[in-house]
Amino acid sequence: MAKKILWFSCGVTSAVACKLALNKYGKENCHIAYIKIDSAHQDNKRFIKLCEKWYDSKVNIYQSEKFKDQFEVMIKKKFINSPFGAPCTLELKKKVRQDIEKQVDFDGQIFGFEFEKKEINRAIRFEEQYPDSNPLYPLIENKLTKAECLAILESAGIEKPNMYKLGYHNNNCIGCVKGGMGYWNKIRVDFPDVFQKMIDVEEYVGATALKKPMKELKPTDGRHEEPIAPSCGLFCQIEFEHLMSDKVEEILNGFEKTKVRGQF
Repeated sequence: MAKKILWFSCGVTSAVACKLALNKYGKENCHIAYIKIDSAHQDNKRFIKLCEKWYDSKVNIYQSEKFKDQFEVMIKKKFINSPFGAPCTLELKKKVRQDIEKQVDFDGQIFGFEFEKKEINRAIRFEEQYPDSNPLYPLIENKLTKAECLAILESAGIEKPNMYKLGYHNNNCIGCVKGGMGYWNKIRVDFPDVFQKMIDVEEYVGATALKKPMKELKPTDGRHEEPIAPSCGLFCQIEFEHLMSDKVEEILNGFEKTKVRGQF
């Protein structure tokens, strides 16, 4: 029997999106999938266990068979990043997601895009590019923001992941190559070993994650007061996501269509 694939990322929005889907479709009709990367914060193990208890359902853990983290990808590929994307996203997330799609008989996939202008636009662009994934967006359907998702988790007695406590906006891999100078300066303070590892990788590969070598980054570079890690999920490389769809305002203003495939 076909099931819904619920994409769990250890982020607050995906956690709540999974809970909404389990309530709506029933746990027997859902398959929760988490793609593990070794550079994620160790606190994620605690978060997964608490969510499993909340869901009364298992979070199935998958991982790339070739690479353990983004640093291994960069070293083996001898490539860091480009305007067209980072190889770590392809190897650690997209390819693993595609393998899971082949293994699980599914009739829909649950994604944690929140009810926010930029995220709604990304959801629209994702559906345009991957219609066969049958994407479903419970947070957008229920008009839930990230702040509201945090409140829902707190009410369930689930403490948010440590990366949020440290001031990061997303629970990404520690040392995301899509981060800017402010992000990397925060990594320098919070995870100095990761910062040094990125310096070593840049020197080995002969390329940089930023516009200048990491070792030349000054502590004053970037915006320290509000470092923002880019959102990097199973769908972080979406074409045309920077071009705002004319459907976004309709959705934000309460425009409703069917909540199944082709919901936009």
